[in-house]
Amino acid sequence: MISFSYDYLALAAAACWAVASLFSAHAARHLGAFAFSRWRMFCVSLMLWAATLLTGGWSSLSSTSVGIMAMSGLIGIFIGDTALFAAMNRLGPRRASVLFATHALFSAVLAYLIFGEVIQGWTLVGCLLLISGVMLAIFMGKRANDTHAWEQDNGSPWPGIALGLLAALCQSIATLMVKPIMMDMQAPVDPISASAVRMSTAFFAHLLLLWCGWKVAKPLQRINWPIFGMVALNALLSMGIGMTLILLALRHGEVGMVAMLSSVSPVLVLPLLWLLTKRSPAFGAWLGAAITVLGTVVIVARH
Repeated sequence: MISFSYDYLALAAAACWAVASLFSAHAARHLGAFAFSRWRMFCVSLMLWAATLLTGGWSSLSSTSVGIMAMSGLIGIFIGDTALFAAMNRLGPRRASVLFATHALFSAVLAYLIFGEVIQGWTLVGCLLLISGVMLAIFMGKRANDTHAWEQDNGSPWPGIALGLLAALCQSIATLMVKPIMMDMQAPVDPISASAVRMSTAFFAHLLLLWCGWKVAKPLQRINWPIFGMVALNALLSMGIGMTLILLALRHGEVGMVAMLSSVSPVLVLPLLWLLTKRSPAFGAWLGAAITVLGTVVIVARH
């Protein structure tokens, strides 16, 4: 029963990421990947530390857990998230999503190699259906005559592809790093406090780049209140709520399974894009979504 509930936490995190992505594309292109990530980290760090101070969760942190969470934040958020938004700026949200969805495969392989986690039987069937559905939904999600700004290339696609795969790999490694800390029932770490450490570390790393005068860290355009609102909403949903839910799911769920279920985010974006663009996604997108739902049902039913 415990694993069943934590499956839903991973799915809830995916839903948060799907909604948050609608606030990221325009803001990331306005500010640039580094400036967008820096402002997002600033917003979510304030939110999480405020919650941590109110609940007293900071007392659950030890020097060991802080060190591991900080390293996880550098790899998964500072490097991984910045690479993802750089990929999004080149490829658009839909194509960047298919690359980032490979983090589920990276996580499953690394979890097997490091923790000996094995996905088998009907659960394996469900995972294969889920990943196949996500890939199909994104690869075949564009209509031939779609000219929406999110579908346009910005320069050569190969740097964007490399950045998307780097983001997926960093997400997998960062998730694996925090698993032993989150599953330690003898000294449980508050997930909100853990998220606060990860976000703050990434934020200060971004600030260091800016203070060093690195050109790419500077914003492409000045931030304004509408853009700040998009950044703050994205921060709250994707990092404040979404990543905290992932840490909770990791407390009792296997890394590979949590990664698989959280990778449905691109499929959940489909109906949201329909509302936003007033255009129904292509048939292949809906077919992929149906396969993803079937795979998710199989996984949850077997747990």
